[in-house]
Amino acid sequence: MSLEYRLMHGIPPSPARFLAVFLTATGLFFQTSARALESVTTPVGELLKVQAQVQSRLDGVLGALVAVESDDGAASGVIISADGLVMTAAHVTTEPGKRIHVILSDGRRVPCKTLGLDKSADAAMMRLDGDRHDWPFLPLCRDVTMARPGSWCFAVGHPGGYDKKRGPVLRVGKILKQAPNMLQSDCVLMGGDSGGPLLNLDGEVIGIHSQIWAGRDQNMHISVTPFLRSWDDMKKSEIVHSWGVGAGGWLGVATRISAKAELEVAVVAVESPAAKAGLVSGDVIKALDGLPMFDQPQFSSEISSRAAGETIALRVVTKSGERVVEMKLAARPKD
Repeated sequence: MSLEYRLMHGIPPSPARFLAVFLTATGLFFQTSARALESVTTPVGELLKVQAQVQSRLDGVLGALVAVESDDGAASGVIISADGLVMTAAHVTTEPGKRIHVILSDGRRVPCKTLGLDKSADAAMMRLDGDRHDWPFLPLCRDVTMARPGSWCFAVGHPGGYDKKRGPVLRVGKILKQAPNMLQSDCVLMGGDSGGPLLNLDGEVIGIHSQIWAGRDQNMHISVTPFLRSWDDMKKSEIVHSWGVGAGGWLGVATRISAKAELEVAVVAVESPAAKAGLVSGDVIKALDGLPMFDQPQFSSEISSRAAGETIALRVVTKSGERVVEMKLAARPKD
Protein backbone atom coordinates (compact mmCIF):
# COMPACT_ATOMS: atom_id res chain seq x y z
CA MET A 1 0.00 0.00 0.00
CA SER A 2 1.26 3.46 -0.86
CA LEU A 3 2.15 6.23 1.58
CA GLU A 4 -1.25 7.84 1.69
CA TYR A 5 -4.36 8.39 3.71
CA ARG A 6 -7.75 9.36 2.48
CA LEU A 7 -9.12 12.66 3.64
CA MET A 8 -12.70 12.21 4.77
CA HIS A 9 -14.61 15.48 4.70
CA GLY A 10 -11.34 17.40 4.84
CA ILE A 11 -10.52 16.19 8.36
CA PRO A 12 -6.89 15.07 8.79
CA PRO A 13 -6.14 12.02 10.94
CA SER A 14 -4.87 12.14 14.47
CA PRO A 15 -1.09 12.27 15.01
CA ALA A 16 -1.07 8.64 16.06
CA ARG A 17 -3.02 7.62 12.96
CA PHE A 18 -0.73 9.69 10.72
CA LEU A 19 2.38 8.01 12.09
CA ALA A 20 0.81 4.58 11.87
CA VAL A 21 0.02 5.14 8.21
CA PHE A 22 3.34 6.85 7.58
CA LEU A 23 5.43 4.04 9.02
CA THR A 24 3.43 0.92 8.26
CA ALA A 25 1.06 1.39 5.33
CA THR A 26 3.96 2.16 3.02
CA GLY A 27 5.81 -1.01 3.80
CA LEU A 28 8.89 0.97 4.81
CA PHE A 29 9.82 -1.64 7.39
CA PHE A 30 9.84 -4.33 4.72
CA GLN A 31 11.84 -2.64 1.99
CA THR A 32 15.54 -3.29 1.73
CA SER A 33 16.78 -0.29 -0.22
CA ALA A 34 19.13 2.19 1.42
CA ARG A 35 16.52 4.90 0.95
CA ALA A 36 13.88 2.83 2.72
CA LEU A 37 16.22 2.03 5.59
CA GLU A 38 17.05 5.71 5.94
CA SER A 39 13.32 6.50 6.04
CA VAL A 40 12.74 3.95 8.80
CA THR A 41 15.26 5.72 11.01
CA THR A 42 13.65 9.13 10.57
CA PRO A 43 13.14 10.50 14.10
CA VAL A 44 9.55 10.55 15.31
CA GLY A 45 9.98 14.22 16.16
CA GLU A 46 10.71 14.99 12.52
CA LEU A 47 7.66 13.02 11.40
CA LEU A 48 5.47 14.93 13.84
CA LYS A 49 6.84 18.19 12.52
CA VAL A 50 6.10 17.13 8.94
CA GLN A 51 2.60 16.11 10.00
CA ALA A 52 1.95 19.49 11.61
CA GLN A 53 3.16 21.37 8.54
CA VAL A 54 1.06 19.29 6.16
CA GLN A 55 -2.05 19.61 8.33
CA SER A 56 -1.61 23.37 8.57
CA ARG A 57 -1.70 23.67 4.76
CA LEU A 58 -4.49 21.22 3.93
CA ASP A 59 -7.48 23.55 3.95
CA GLY A 60 -5.87 25.94 1.50
CA VAL A 61 -4.52 23.14 -0.68
CA LEU A 62 -7.83 21.32 -0.95
CA GLY A 63 -9.66 24.56 -1.72
CA ALA A 64 -7.50 25.07 -4.81
CA LEU A 65 -7.49 21.43 -5.96
CA VAL A 66 -9.86 20.55 -8.80
CA ALA A 67 -10.96 17.34 -10.49
CA VAL A 68 -10.89 17.56 -14.28
CA GLU A 69 -13.54 15.93 -16.47
CA SER A 70 -11.77 15.27 -19.76
CA ASP A 71 -12.54 13.20 -22.84
CA ASP A 72 -9.84 10.73 -21.82
CA GLY A 73 -11.16 10.18 -18.29
CA ALA A 74 -10.52 11.55 -14.83
CA ALA A 75 -7.65 13.92 -14.07
CA SER A 76 -6.71 16.70 -11.65
CA GLY A 77 -5.54 20.30 -11.64
CA VAL A 78 -4.76 23.18 -9.30
CA ILE A 79 -5.89 26.82 -9.29
CA ILE A 80 -2.87 29.12 -9.19
CA SER A 81 -4.35 32.63 -9.50
CA ALA A 82 -7.27 34.59 -8.06
CA ASP A 83 -8.70 35.07 -11.56
CA GLY A 84 -8.97 31.34 -12.19
CA LEU A 85 -5.83 30.14 -13.96
CA VAL A 86 -5.42 26.39 -13.55
CA MET A 87 -2.24 24.38 -14.02
CA THR A 88 -2.49 20.78 -15.21
CA ALA A 89 -0.71 18.34 -17.54
CA ALA A 90 -0.68 18.72 -21.33
CA HIS A 91 -1.86 15.15 -21.84
CA VAL A 92 -4.98 16.09 -19.85
CA THR A 93 -6.03 19.04 -22.03
CA THR A 94 -4.44 17.84 -25.34
CA GLU A 95 -5.23 21.09 -27.22
CA PRO A 96 -6.18 24.77 -26.70
CA GLY A 97 -9.75 26.02 -26.89
CA LYS A 98 -11.56 22.95 -25.54
CA ARG A 99 -14.60 23.43 -23.33
CA ILE A 100 -14.50 21.15 -20.29
CA HIS A 101 -15.62 21.15 -16.66
CA VAL A 102 -13.76 20.91 -13.38
CA ILE A 103 -15.17 19.96 -9.99
CA LEU A 104 -14.31 22.05 -6.95
CA SER A 105 -13.71 20.65 -3.48
CA ASP A 106 -17.34 21.33 -2.52
CA GLY A 107 -18.66 19.36 -5.50
CA ARG A 108 -19.63 22.29 -7.73
CA ARG A 109 -18.98 21.85 -11.45
CA VAL A 110 -17.40 24.88 -13.11
CA PRO A 111 -16.93 25.26 -16.89
CA CYS A 112 -13.52 26.23 -18.12
CA LYS A 113 -11.49 26.59 -21.28
CA THR A 114 -8.17 24.96 -22.08
CA LEU A 115 -5.40 27.42 -22.88
CA GLY A 116 -1.92 26.74 -24.23
CA LEU A 117 0.36 23.81 -23.58
CA ASP A 118 4.02 22.95 -23.67
CA LYS A 119 4.21 19.60 -25.45
CA SER A 120 7.91 19.29 -24.79
CA ALA A 121 7.25 19.24 -21.06
CA ASP A 122 3.64 17.97 -20.60
CA ALA A 123 2.64 21.34 -19.09
CA ALA A 124 -0.71 23.05 -19.71
CA MET A 125 -3.02 25.78 -18.46
CA MET A 126 -6.78 26.28 -18.29
CA ARG A 127 -8.97 29.18 -17.16
CA LEU A 128 -12.16 28.95 -15.17
CA ASP A 129 -15.14 30.75 -16.69
CA GLY A 130 -16.56 34.00 -15.34
CA ASP A 131 -15.29 37.31 -14.04
CA ARG A 132 -14.57 36.08 -10.54
CA HIS A 133 -11.32 37.36 -9.06
CA ASP A 134 -11.42 35.68 -5.67
CA TRP A 135 -10.79 32.04 -6.51
CA PRO A 136 -8.85 30.13 -3.84
CA PHE A 137 -5.38 29.50 -5.23
CA LEU A 138 -1.95 28.22 -4.33
CA PRO A 139 1.35 30.05 -4.80
CA LEU A 140 4.15 28.67 -6.94
CA CYS A 141 7.63 28.04 -5.59
CA ARG A 142 9.53 30.10 -8.14
CA ASP A 143 12.92 29.11 -6.78
CA VAL A 144 13.02 25.77 -8.58
CA THR A 145 16.35 24.83 -7.01
CA MET A 146 14.64 24.42 -3.64
CA ALA A 147 12.98 21.14 -4.68
CA ARG A 148 16.13 19.21 -3.84
CA PRO A 149 16.46 15.45 -3.45
CA GLY A 150 15.68 14.55 0.15
CA SER A 151 13.22 17.42 0.62
CA TRP A 152 9.84 16.55 2.10
CA CYS A 153 6.84 17.02 -0.18
CA PHE A 154 3.23 15.97 -0.47
CA ALA A 155 0.93 15.17 -3.37
CA VAL A 156 -2.84 15.56 -3.69
CA GLY A 157 -5.21 14.55 -6.44
CA HIS A 158 -8.41 12.79 -7.41
CA PRO A 159 -7.35 9.26 -8.46
CA GLY A 160 -10.26 7.56 -10.18
CA GLY A 161 -12.12 10.87 -10.42
CA TYR A 162 -14.04 13.04 -7.98
CA ASP A 163 -15.50 11.04 -5.09
CA LYS A 164 -17.43 13.13 -2.57
CA LYS A 165 -17.63 10.34 -0.02
CA ARG A 166 -13.94 9.50 -0.16
CA GLY A 167 -12.54 12.96 -0.76
CA PRO A 168 -9.13 13.78 -2.27
CA VAL A 169 -6.12 11.56 -1.65
CA LEU A 170 -2.97 12.76 0.08
CA ARG A 171 0.49 11.21 -0.09
CA VAL A 172 3.51 12.39 1.88
CA GLY A 173 7.05 11.63 0.80
CA LYS A 174 10.34 13.03 -0.43
CA ILE A 175 11.89 14.31 -3.63
CA LEU A 176 14.15 11.63 -5.10
CA LYS A 177 15.53 13.41 -8.15
CA GLN A 178 15.55 16.93 -9.56
CA ALA A 179 16.04 17.55 -13.28
CA PRO A 180 15.71 20.72 -15.39
CA ASN A 181 12.14 19.92 -16.28
CA MET A 182 11.00 17.13 -14.00
CA LEU A 183 10.88 15.98 -10.40
CA GLN A 184 10.77 12.39 -9.20
CA SER A 185 9.25 11.55 -5.83
CA ASP A 186 8.13 8.56 -3.80
CA CYS A 187 4.59 9.97 -3.53
CA VAL A 188 2.85 7.13 -5.35
CA LEU A 189 0.61 8.34 -8.19
CA MET A 190 -2.51 6.63 -9.54
CA GLY A 191 -4.79 7.05 -12.54
CA GLY A 192 -6.67 10.33 -12.19
CA ASP A 193 -3.85 12.10 -10.33
CA SER A 194 -2.42 13.48 -13.60
CA GLY A 195 -2.37 17.28 -13.50
CA GLY A 196 -2.64 17.53 -9.72
CA PRO A 197 -0.06 19.39 -7.62
CA LEU A 198 3.08 18.30 -5.83
CA LEU A 199 3.79 20.71 -2.97
CA ASN A 200 6.50 21.60 -0.51
CA LEU A 201 5.75 21.86 3.20
CA ASP A 202 5.03 25.58 2.81
CA GLY A 203 2.07 24.69 0.61
CA GLU A 204 3.72 26.00 -2.56
CA VAL A 205 3.32 24.18 -5.87
CA ILE A 206 6.65 22.66 -6.93
CA GLY A 207 5.36 20.31 -9.60
CA ILE A 208 2.42 18.84 -11.52
CA HIS A 209 1.81 15.07 -11.67
CA SER A 210 2.76 13.80 -15.09
CA GLN A 211 3.64 10.11 -15.39
CA ILE A 212 2.66 7.01 -13.48
CA TRP A 213 5.09 4.11 -13.83
CA ALA A 214 5.19 0.63 -12.36
CA GLY A 215 7.74 1.28 -9.62
CA ARG A 216 6.51 2.87 -6.40
CA ASP A 217 9.40 5.36 -6.52
CA GLN A 218 9.02 6.16 -10.23
CA ASN A 219 6.51 8.99 -9.89
CA MET A 220 7.23 11.82 -12.28
CA HIS A 221 6.08 15.41 -11.89
CA ILE A 222 6.56 18.39 -14.21
CA SER A 223 8.52 21.03 -12.34
CA VAL A 224 7.32 24.64 -12.39
CA THR A 225 10.20 25.51 -14.75
CA PRO A 226 8.34 24.95 -18.05
CA PHE A 227 5.32 26.81 -16.71
CA LEU A 228 7.43 29.83 -15.83
CA ARG A 229 9.30 29.60 -19.12
CA SER A 230 6.18 29.36 -21.29
CA TRP A 231 3.79 31.34 -19.05
CA ASP A 232 2.87 34.08 -21.51
CA ASP A 233 2.67 31.72 -24.48
CA MET A 234 0.35 29.33 -22.66
CA LYS A 235 -1.88 32.17 -21.43
CA LYS A 236 -2.23 33.21 -25.08
CA SER A 237 -3.35 29.64 -25.94
CA GLU A 238 -0.21 28.88 -27.91
CA ILE A 239 1.35 25.43 -28.30
CA VAL A 240 5.03 25.21 -27.39
CA HIS A 241 6.84 22.39 -29.20
CA SER A 242 10.40 22.96 -28.05
CA TRP A 243 12.34 24.94 -25.50
CA GLY A 244 14.70 26.66 -27.92
CA VAL A 245 18.47 26.64 -27.89
CA GLY A 246 20.09 26.09 -24.50
CA ALA A 247 16.95 24.80 -22.75
CA GLY A 248 16.99 21.10 -22.05
CA GLY A 249 18.95 18.25 -23.57
CA TRP A 250 18.63 16.90 -27.11
CA LEU A 251 19.59 13.45 -28.33
CA GLY A 252 18.38 13.63 -31.91
CA VAL A 253 16.32 10.47 -32.33
CA ALA A 254 12.72 9.70 -33.11
CA THR A 255 11.43 6.41 -31.70
CA ARG A 256 8.66 3.94 -32.38
CA ILE A 257 7.28 0.76 -30.84
CA SER A 258 8.34 -2.24 -32.89
CA ALA A 259 6.28 -5.30 -33.78
CA LYS A 260 7.95 -6.98 -30.78
CA ALA A 261 6.67 -4.17 -28.50
CA GLU A 262 10.19 -2.82 -28.02
CA LEU A 263 11.33 0.81 -28.07
CA GLU A 264 13.10 1.17 -31.40
CA VAL A 265 15.05 3.97 -33.05
CA ALA A 266 13.11 5.19 -36.09
CA VAL A 267 15.10 8.21 -37.31
CA VAL A 268 18.46 9.68 -36.32
CA ALA A 269 19.07 13.38 -36.95
CA VAL A 270 22.20 14.31 -38.88
CA GLU A 271 25.07 15.60 -36.70
CA SER A 272 23.08 14.83 -33.55
CA PRO A 273 24.60 13.23 -30.41
CA ALA A 274 22.85 9.98 -31.38
CA ALA A 275 24.37 10.04 -34.87
CA LYS A 276 27.85 10.76 -33.53
CA ALA A 277 27.48 7.84 -31.11
CA GLY A 278 26.63 5.51 -33.98
CA LEU A 279 22.92 4.90 -33.34
CA VAL A 280 20.98 3.89 -36.45
CA SER A 281 17.39 3.14 -37.37
CA GLY A 282 16.36 -0.26 -36.03
CA ASP A 283 18.48 -0.17 -32.87
CA VAL A 284 16.43 -1.17 -29.82
CA ILE A 285 16.72 1.04 -26.71
CA LYS A 286 16.60 -1.12 -23.58
CA ALA A 287 17.64 1.26 -20.80
CA LEU A 288 18.74 4.83 -20.07
CA ASP A 289 21.21 5.25 -17.19
CA GLY A 290 20.14 1.82 -15.97
CA LEU A 291 16.40 2.61 -16.04
CA PRO A 292 14.45 0.23 -18.32
CA MET A 293 12.73 1.98 -21.22
CA PHE A 294 9.29 0.76 -22.31
CA ASP A 295 7.61 3.42 -24.43
CA GLN A 296 8.05 6.71 -26.28
CA PRO A 297 6.58 9.12 -23.68
CA GLN A 298 8.78 7.67 -20.95
CA PHE A 299 11.94 7.90 -23.08
CA SER A 300 11.11 11.40 -24.35
CA SER A 301 10.47 12.62 -20.81
CA GLU A 302 13.74 11.18 -19.53
CA ILE A 303 15.74 12.86 -22.30
CA SER A 304 13.98 16.24 -22.07
CA SER A 305 14.37 16.32 -18.29
CA ARG A 306 18.15 16.32 -18.62
CA ALA A 307 20.26 19.39 -19.29
CA ALA A 308 22.29 20.05 -22.41
CA GLY A 309 25.84 18.90 -21.77
CA GLU A 310 24.80 16.04 -19.49
CA THR A 311 26.26 12.62 -20.34
CA ILE A 312 23.84 9.70 -20.54
CA ALA A 313 24.35 5.96 -21.01
CA LEU A 314 22.02 4.04 -23.32
CA ARG A 315 21.86 0.27 -23.36
CA VAL A 316 20.93 -0.68 -26.91
CA VAL A 317 20.59 -3.83 -28.96
CA THR A 318 22.06 -3.50 -32.46
CA LYS A 319 22.53 -5.94 -35.33
CA SER A 320 25.92 -6.81 -33.88
CA GLY A 321 24.72 -7.34 -30.33
CA GLU A 322 23.99 -5.48 -27.10
CA ARG A 323 26.15 -2.58 -25.95
CA VAL A 324 26.16 0.47 -23.69
CA VAL A 325 26.70 3.78 -25.47
CA GLU A 326 27.64 6.98 -23.67
CA MET A 327 26.85 10.32 -25.28
CA LYS A 328 26.66 13.96 -24.28
CA LEU A 329 23.30 15.66 -24.89
CA ALA A 330 23.34 18.78 -27.03
CA ALA A 331 21.28 21.97 -26.76
CA ARG A 332 17.81 21.50 -28.17
CA PRO A 333 17.64 23.10 -31.63
CA LYS A 334 14.88 25.44 -32.71
CA ASP A 335 11.98 23.98 -34.69
